[in-house]
Amino acid sequence: MNEPHQHPAPPVAAGPAPSHEHAHHEHDHSGHDHSGHDHASHESTLVDEHAAHAEHDAHAEHDAHAGHGAHGGHAGHGDHVGQFRRLFWIMLVLAVPVVAFSGMFAMILGYELPDATWVTVIPPVLGTVMYVWGGSPFLTGAVSELRSRKPGMMLLIGLAITVAFVASLGASLGLLDHQLDFWWELALLIVIMLLGHWIEMRSLAQTTSALDSLAALLPDEAERVEGDQVVKVAPADLAVGDVVVVRPGGSVPADGRVVDGRAEMDESMVTGESRTVPRGPGETVTAGTVATDSGLRVEVTATGDDTALAGIQRLVAEAQASSSRAQRLADIAAGWLFWFALGAAAVTAVVWTLVGLPDDAVIRTVTVLVIACPHALGLAIPLVVSIATERAARGGVLVKDRLALESMRTVDTVLFDKTGTLTKGEPTVADVAPSADVDADTLLALAAAAEQDSEHPLARAIVRAAQDRGLVVPRATGFASSPAVGVTATVDGREIRVGGPRLLDENRQEEVPAAGAWREDGAIILHVLRDGAVIGGIKLADEVRAESAEAVRALHDRGVQVVMITGDAEAVARSVAEELGVDRYFAGVRPEDKSAKVAQLQAEGRKVAMVGDGVNDAPALAQADVGIAIGAGTDVAIASAGVILASDDPRSVLSVIELSRASYRKMKQNLWWAAGYNLISVPLAAGVLAPIGFVMPMSAGALLMSLSTVVVALNAQLLRRLDLRPGRQTR
Repeated sequence: MNEPHQHPAPPVAAGPAPSHEHAHHEHDHSGHDHSGHDHASHESTLVDEHAAHAEHDAHAEHDAHAGHGAHGGHAGHGDHVGQFRRLFWIMLVLAVPVVAFSGMFAMILGYELPDATWVTVIPPVLGTVMYVWGGSPFLTGAVSELRSRKPGMMLLIGLAITVAFVASLGASLGLLDHQLDFWWELALLIVIMLLGHWIEMRSLAQTTSALDSLAALLPDEAERVEGDQVVKVAPADLAVGDVVVVRPGGSVPADGRVVDGRAEMDESMVTGESRTVPRGPGETVTAGTVATDSGLRVEVTATGDDTALAGIQRLVAEAQASSSRAQRLADIAAGWLFWFALGAAAVTAVVWTLVGLPDDAVIRTVTVLVIACPHALGLAIPLVVSIATERAARGGVLVKDRLALESMRTVDTVLFDKTGTLTKGEPTVADVAPSADVDADTLLALAAAAEQDSEHPLARAIVRAAQDRGLVVPRATGFASSPAVGVTATVDGREIRVGGPRLLDENRQEEVPAAGAWREDGAIILHVLRDGAVIGGIKLADEVRAESAEAVRALHDRGVQVVMITGDAEAVARSVAEELGVDRYFAGVRPEDKSAKVAQLQAEGRKVAMVGDGVNDAPALAQADVGIAIGAGTDVAIASAGVILASDDPRSVLSVIELSRASYRKMKQNLWWAAGYNLISVPLAAGVLAPIGFVMPMSAGALLMSLSTVVVALNAQLLRRLDLRPGRQTR
């Protein structure tokens, strides 16, 4: 971004606004050559295709975790919840008579079974139904894993219940020893497995509901203006150019530009920022945001998949579907665990057979296969990622690349682009120095009167400052502008001129005494002349965001170095750097050289996150270890970034760091629990403690395996406690 003369449209959540360069871009912040008002009016427009690069299916990836070949992905999590819930309750009902009429179970509890043939028939008949019906999701998944040559959890479960079924059927038919009759354990195994999968699917459905909740932000109906009438239509029927009415408390049905009215907009559901934002004529509003206090008329600029909200949905879905190092590690571990379990089962079968206990060999082998299912391992990473990206989206942090999110926890240097990131990217009146015969308010009111008909950013800043102070701005006539000199107008019968050094030279006037100090700060300096004589000076500067100092301080508290980069002159950069307390700054950096500065920091051994919003920030964002784009920036910058901040609050960088660190902790905890549990429990299931009298029952193995899944799922749910809204991480 050419700093500080690029003035983006008012920041709108995740909707990048194009850059606007003005003809006065040659000034050097000492007051020279900035005063030419030969500019065109700049009408801001909203570009909402920042996520058009997301070409993945939004819902396709959870099956990557080993063992969901039968599942179908995110889009079907709601169906899977219902499927496993129904199957669980049906199988639970069928399991009751299977267990109750099992001779071994009756012997354990010490009750007698009726001496009748039907008693011996119930367990094998219902047990077979349970194996075929209740076990079908696992058997289908096992076949899928075999076909893809990626053995994992489903194959282990399918193998375990098949061995248990064959052994029990053989015992019931008299082909095998009656001790191998464990229909009741098969029934409990299927019920427990279904319970575990039900819990898993419900957890995943809760995370993918983030996409549904984003879609729910849009109103069911839109009120379109057709001539003198207002007609209710579906948001999907709106077209670009339509004008819609947004009533107080109503949601904006599509991205657009305000053409009439002024309202405080609640954008928290998109940006994560709880404070309302004023929007008036000419300013952009985003689909899904709410007009809290008054109505608006909005001209539609984007609909459907082109809206910022749709872009956010695509980014959330893409992030949930993208792969990561941790996920690849989990997939590899699950694959190795399959072979570990299979090897352990084979060794168990051989050893118990060799010691003369073939029946125990079958029981122990089945128990090993059951307890070694890497169910929890398959859930460990995807669930954490799904919850993390959902929480991030609610906090205004859009994770486009999971690898970038993982890397953020190791970042030790954050490089901020100055204009539009640490500053607002637009000039603001910073000081007023009146001469002896006028006061500050009079000086500002006269300057605003002369500038009122100008569309120049500096003129707008002066008019805005007068409005903010509640000044009465007199009416001006005879407005004229002179390139590289200034503006002239008649106010109350006297000539008022506002401009820079050339205006002073033209009238042989001296600058105000305060100008010297202002110049050292790198400020833009305008002088006001009345009838050819200087009556005061106005200091303008790119206003530093109120949140920037807080963000810098919080980053320092976390041991992160803060560096600022800008194309502005040394004086400007030094002034902002000293105000914010950044560790280092690079001034006068040409756009094409920004990526070289990132590389310079990396060459010093630093892990760099770059935060920017301009077209010329894109190479630096791509060069950085983590590129973070401000959501109000350009498509090019967003396409180059791995993380996008929906709001323009620099404190959101803290949210990215906290999310990265918290997600990594949960991933690590889940991986240790899932893999460690299997490595310890498999030898116990194999019977290594049998010499001292401890033999783990198969049902206990199934229960422990499902319990590990529940532990992993509950641990991941703790991420929901994270509050990632801007500013929450600096408290």
